Amino acid sequence: METLKKEKTASTKQNTKRISGAEAIIHCLLAEGVDLIYGYPGGAIMPLYDELYKFQDKLTHILTRHEQGATHAAQGYARVTGKVGVAVATSGPGATNLITGIADAQIDSTPMVCITGQVARHLLGSDAFQETDIIGISTPVTKWNCQVTKASEIPEVLAKAFYIARSGRPGPVLVDITKNAQIDEFDFSYEHCTGVRSYNPYPKPDIKAIEEAANLINAAKKPFIVFGQGVILGEAEEQLKTLVEKAGIPAAWTILGLSAMDTEHPLNVGMVGMHGNYGPNLLTNECDVLIAIGMRFDDRVTGSLDTYAKQAKIIHFDIDPAEINKNVKADVAVLGDSKVTLDLLLPMIKTNTHESWHNEFKKKYEIEFDQIIKNDVYPTKDRLTMAEVIEEINIASGHKAIIVSDVGQHQMIACRYAKFKQTKSNVTSGGLGTMGFALPAAIGAKMGAMDREVVAIIGDGGYQMTIQELGTIFQNKTPVKIVVLNNDHLGMVRQWQELFFESRYASTVMVNPDFVKIAEGYHIQSKRISERKDLKATIKEMLASKDAYFLEVKVEKEDNVFPMIPSGASVSDIRLK
Repeated sequence: METLKKEKTASTKQNTKRISGAEAIIHCLLAEGVDLIYGYPGGAIMPLYDELYKFQDKLTHILTRHEQGATHAAQGYARVTGKVGVAVATSGPGATNLITGIADAQIDSTPMVCITGQVARHLLGSDAFQETDIIGISTPVTKWNCQVTKASEIPEVLAKAFYIARSGRPGPVLVDITKNAQIDEFDFSYEHCTGVRSYNPYPKPDIKAIEEAANLINAAKKPFIVFGQGVILGEAEEQLKTLVEKAGIPAAWTILGLSAMDTEHPLNVGMVGMHGNYGPNLLTNECDVLIAIGMRFDDRVTGSLDTYAKQAKIIHFDIDPAEINKNVKADVAVLGDSKVTLDLLLPMIKTNTHESWHNEFKKKYEIEFDQIIKNDVYPTKDRLTMAEVIEEINIASGHKAIIVSDVGQHQMIACRYAKFKQTKSNVTSGGLGTMGFALPAAIGAKMGAMDREVVAIIGDGGYQMTIQELGTIFQNKTPVKIVVLNNDHLGMVRQWQELFFESRYASTVMVNPDFVKIAEGYHIQSKRISERKDLKATIKEMLASKDAYFLEVKVEKEDNVFPMIPSGASVSDIRLK
């Protein structure tokens, strides 16, 4: 076990008492401020569930219908609260069913602690019933993992798990606990972890690098900011807004950065990436200084690295040293928490406007509006479009809803057209692109923000991957709003088949069930619409409901999402049709 720095104060250390390992897990969770967990019981984790039964007044357990649903719900909860999400499963298939959600949390920097049961210590390595090497399986997709075989190890390991999950660049941690460790008793006490040897989650900012960044920004004629989720995770929204306004710099978001800044702010110029806005993508290759804040230069943002922003000086603000120069070489790298580094930068920045440069974005927006946006949002064709559904949700919610999107065409449309005034309002699967994410993630998001409207935007394909979580909504009376944009296809794959595979629609046509009847089977208010005349009133009815509501919207079957940068192409090669 690595040496832990421990904070020995009355507020963090409990008096020693003799309890079982399972009860110790409960006390550890409570000490870390956990009051809500998601999971699914089974043999190897049964001692913990027996203790959960005794602590129902202090710790709420949500029974999901699948372990993957537990991880996505924990992710949704973490994304809207900023707290660590917790998921619990048994050994073997229960543990392996967590892996997709863990991988999703790892690449999207979501703080999560997963606790799995394991066969008794003396059975390890014997291929016992429901034994899998979950430590080996999860190692590539966790920030840290650990197997506990003795009850006395539980407090120290869980304290470390929560510290690692939430500190620095957040991520998922898995703790695998053998059955004997849950049953055996020991003298329990708990100390919060405040540091781990050789782990430096908060790099000390380099003032010289920040000064170099400020000099480049002040001298720039065409500066451009691209901000990602690091701004939200670092709670640096106000610092970003101040920088943008003081320096007069156009700023664009990655899909995980969306909602860090009011989408209707005059200097917020839209989304970058494969289906991002025309101006931000095209002008990436015309700016003279590119300021990347809390984003990792993902391939869906950069397109071909051979042509990406080669004319520009690159300034990269990030908390994770591993992201610096990984994809795009930085001229100036500023390591550290975004709130801290931007606070240090702001006094060095000169007031500016860059009006002529900003006008270039306005001109590109007019082109995109004329060729794409007006047809998406204000269509004249008979069939409904995905974008007009999103726009009606914007209007009816006053731009205040949390939008939880799945993966596919509807996701890109939601990220392009949803409007937000408040941070932590966009919850989606970014780096892993996990179909089936939205329904359980919306459950977690709603439970983390009961005072806000939560709307899940899902395609007919992804919806059926975790449709069983309607049972979780029904059992817990969780008032989420579910909108399935049904085009009877795996829409994004179909779009690629149309554009790049001569319209050979191989295994992308969906023969769907009656979604309304399925929702009604879970006693969820439901409706299906297919005509424009019904859209506005139905959206209002849905959002006015105090209960869960399912809405299926039949949309254009072979509609495409544009603009589009073909995979591997330059951001300058963005297609408008």
